[in-house]
Amino acid sequence: MRANILIVLFLLTGFSLVGQDNPAQPKSLTFEQALTLSLQNNHLIKQYHNKSLQMEQEVKAAKALYLPRISVSASYVYMSDNIELDLTPVRDAISPLYSALGHYGKFGGVPNPDPKTNGVMPYLPDDVSTTVLRSKMLEGLETVNNGDWVQTIQEKKFGMVNAGFVLPIFTGGKINAANKAAKIKFEAAEIESVQKSHELTGELVERYFGLILANQSVKVRQEVMNGMEKHLGDATKLAQQGMIAQVEVLNAKVYYADAGRELKKSDRQVEILNEAVLNTVADTGSSEIIPISELFYLEKIGTLDYFKQKAKENSPLLGQVTKKKELAQQGIKVEQSAYLPTVAATGTYDLVNKDLSPYLPDYMVGVGLQWSLFDGNARSRKIKAAKLQEMQAEDFYAKAESDIYTAITKNYQELNMYLEQINELDGAMDFTKEYSWAREKAFSEGMATATQVSDANLAVARVKIDRLQAIYAWDVALSKLLYYSGMSDQFVSYMRNPDVKKGRY
Repeated sequence: MRANILIVLFLLTGFSLVGQDNPAQPKSLTFEQALTLSLQNNHLIKQYHNKSLQMEQEVKAAKALYLPRISVSASYVYMSDNIELDLTPVRDAISPLYSALGHYGKFGGVPNPDPKTNGVMPYLPDDVSTTVLRSKMLEGLETVNNGDWVQTIQEKKFGMVNAGFVLPIFTGGKINAANKAAKIKFEAAEIESVQKSHELTGELVERYFGLILANQSVKVRQEVMNGMEKHLGDATKLAQQGMIAQVEVLNAKVYYADAGRELKKSDRQVEILNEAVLNTVADTGSSEIIPISELFYLEKIGTLDYFKQKAKENSPLLGQVTKKKELAQQGIKVEQSAYLPTVAATGTYDLVNKDLSPYLPDYMVGVGLQWSLFDGNARSRKIKAAKLQEMQAEDFYAKAESDIYTAITKNYQELNMYLEQINELDGAMDFTKEYSWAREKAFSEGMATATQVSDANLAVARVKIDRLQAIYAWDVALSKLLYYSGMSDQFVSYMRNPDVKKGRY
């Protein structure tokens, strides 16, 4: 019995474990891998990619304007009365004539219809001719009087199904302008999609390398913590031996507590940046991103004019403004086309009907023209408005170009500034390490205070962190420089440069 219970508990436990979702796991990623994931998974990138696909369909829809539009229409009509044609006035006008000729008319020269006698007598005698024609007139009078002189042209209830087509022949350039405008919008959407991918690259640089900086800072703070702990232990031993005052131990404890707070702060910063990187790469299956790449910098990256020229050629920001200008130009052509006529071929065919007038034709084809000759000067004003919109786009381009060149100059100068800081901090590193070693040796000999030793250790840590922050700032400034130059996709190439220098602490 006990064995059966254990088997049941084991099976239930097993099913419970199988039903649980796999917990999120840490993931090690290089910057290239993180960028690939971001471009694949980020919802903003997907949004603008779908917008580009939407504009592509708009291009195809605009091409359909060149083709005929074929439609089928059905209708059922109920009118108050039948449509009739009353010809009784015609009957009343011709009846007296038939009556007079049938009773009083005298006729002659009627051809003899008998082939046996018409050779001898080709015409009937006048009295016979008169009798024959009078009888015919009276027969005609009877037919006229008995005829239906009120004709129904269309029953008041009828239905029909028609097929129709409209084929534009000349529109004054409207269709061409519409197609060009659709193509420009598609190209603008693609450029905007590229811009968003560049923005995402810059965001990932700040967060991914910020996470590297935070991890490196934790290591530095941990070193400081370990050093302060050792120093506190040494100070305690020296105080117990009577070599230093007890106040030096208290001073060491203060610095040790400060080091602990800074370490915890750095740990929190790692957690914050880890969440930021996870958000950018849109990775819901990982609990932690472990960056494999390192902070880096280069001594030389190119001239300022080189990046300005690349901006003019490649910047998606300027590209979008250019497309706005081109779109405004097409708007001018559309408004100018309003001065020209529109010509189209049209046609209808009666597919099926019920009680439709037999007098109507089965099909109709034709060519129509519409030409607006006067519209209160609305067309000329619309053209002026379109030209002003083009001028706005030109001014906007000039302003955007100036702003981009300013941003490029700013980030280029910052790169040089951070590079100078890195080189200066490299020189300060050796000095602070030597200074810290000297203070520790003097303290062990009773020639230095705990404050002096702690300050020397903190100076080493400060130089290490300042150097890491300078390299991180260099990486961020490079990503911004490449963004404004339209070359964010080249960031990885700069990372792989053979002259690159790593930013380890």
